[in-house]
Amino acid sequence: MLEKIKATANFIKEKIQASPEVGIILGTGLGGLVNEIEIIDSIPYTDIPNFPVSTVDGHAGRLIYGKLGDKEVLAMQGRFHYYEGYDMKEVTFPVRVMKFVGVNNLFVSNASGGLNPDWRVGEIVLLTDHINFFPEHPLRGKNMSELGPRFPDMSKPYSQRLRNRAKLIALENNIDVKEGVYVGVSGPTFETPAEYKMFRILGGDIVGMSTVPEVIVARHMDMRVFGISIVTDSGVPGEIVEISHEEVQEVAMKAEPKMTLIMRDLIKSI
Repeated sequence: MLEKIKATANFIKEKIQASPEVGIILGTGLGGLVNEIEIIDSIPYTDIPNFPVSTVDGHAGRLIYGKLGDKEVLAMQGRFHYYEGYDMKEVTFPVRVMKFVGVNNLFVSNASGGLNPDWRVGEIVLLTDHINFFPEHPLRGKNMSELGPRFPDMSKPYSQRLRNRAKLIALENNIDVKEGVYVGVSGPTFETPAEYKMFRILGGDIVGMSTVPEVIVARHMDMRVFGISIVTDSGVPGEIVEISHEEVQEVAMKAEPKMTLIMRDLIKSI
């Protein structure tokens, strides 16, 4: 595992001739931030040794190296999900690789279902915490001390400092943002009304099928993490309607410009 991580990281470093400190993972329908990046190089996942390949619509499947302002960034345009059939080590492999390329700050975005009855579809949510409902843990198995400690602390999974900066950027641009807890589930089914109700009772504000594994692995390697989500459908009792992946993408793309502005300015400021 470690040798594969190093080999893939070395391939990317040789390809881009750089060691960017900022990594970005763009979720479903949220690839617009790429348009803000001054792209220097773009590598299809299929060309990267040991890399998984995304199989989901809305995930372009390429690794982008470029600049946001004076910050060098490595952006995943499309992520990998447990429901695609990958195990957790494969899902989180790119995060491991990013760390060995030089990334110390990880920015993750996603589309989510709303649980908080005070919020509406289209809300932008800064992640404060998460609840892990995936059936497999990404750190299960023998621990490699070169990657991180056996029992990593998760008391602060998402950076308070980055979140505070994001709130200031939102305020300066008249963008309303919420803060909340993300529930990570395996998918690929959308939740039943009873499941939505349970997740809300447990303390969740939004629910989705990604992010949590990558964040766990990032924190295992002591990376600083910022998470942001767009509520694309409602799981609030009385508001639940049939939903499709295409509708999720459509809602995400409508709210995306505001999320992109926050992410862009936040990355430039670090």
